Amino acid sequence: MAVVVHRVWFTLMVVVVVLLLGIVLPAAHAVAPAPAPTSDGTSIDQGIAYVLMLVALVLTYLIHPLDASSPYKLF
Repeated sequence: MAVVVHRVWFTLMVVVVVLLLGIVLPAAHAVAPAPAPTSDGTSIDQGIAYVLMLVALVLTYLIHPLDASSPYKLF
């Protein structure tokens, strides 16, 4: 009777160790989740807006002398 209890206890311990190793080891080697993005796109949109505003400013100053030298007195 003691041998049967010892064998059942040993089998139970082996099953528990195998299950724990089966759960813990894969979790230890799991890939970390991807980091959060450093930009959500709004900073890119803002950069594009600044570039377009600078282009509009440059075009305004390039076109303005042509407008000022026209024979029509607008102001």
